[in-house]
Amino acid sequence: MDLIGKVKHPNVVRLSAYYYAKEEKLLVYDYLPNGSLHSLLHGNRGPGRIPLDWTTRISLMLGAARGLLGFMKSIALQKCHMGMLGGYRAPEQAEVKRLSQKADVYSFGVLLLEVLTGRAPSQYPSPARPRVEEEEEAVDLPKWVRSVVKEEWTGEVFDQELLRYKNIEEELVAMLHVGLACVVPQPEKRPTMAEVAKMIEDIRVERSPLGEDYDESRNSLSPSLATTEDGLA
Repeated sequence: MDLIGKVKHPNVVRLSAYYYAKEEKLLVYDYLPNGSLHSLLHGNRGPGRIPLDWTTRISLMLGAARGLLGFMKSIALQKCHMGMLGGYRAPEQAEVKRLSQKADVYSFGVLLLEVLTGRAPSQYPSPARPRVEEEEEAVDLPKWVRSVVKEEWTGEVFDQELLRYKNIEEELVAMLHVGLACVVPQPEKRPTMAEVAKMIEDIRVERSPLGEDYDESRNSLSPSLATTEDGLA
């Protein structure tokens, strides 16, 4: 934790303090007015929700990729013990209880699929979070995306909140290919984090010269959040 607290990178929120006890473990960060990515994606999907627009999502993922790459350069993650990653955990970690850079690429890929689909990956079962009978069955997000044929990606895979934007389908598909490359079951076949960051940068530059156009006939325009690739944990 001391090493994590010393990491300084423009795309990583600095850890201010932590509390560790048998019954409770806490991480302390400065207040983030826009909240977490999870709350922006999954919080309040009912009336009055402000959707997370595509420009913000791709900026956040570029920032996350750069932040993780910087983190990898600062800390030897392959020497760290595996944490409770739930649905973000790479399949090989079921047997090898340690982190690796390729496992982190897998976890990033799951996060990217989450941003594209609007679906949260399974967080259970795990020793700390067993599934109770009333809950829906856990969804393996990479497996679910791979089960959908490419011709149906637009209608079946992508978050419905993104389909209201015009002229972004090519970007969505390109980003989905990046996500799927990250979650290949064989670790040696996954790209490096540097390659992932470069792919996202290329998609943003080559395919997004003007940003997306919003189709007002499909819903009301959501204001852009004051969150960019320079401000994501």
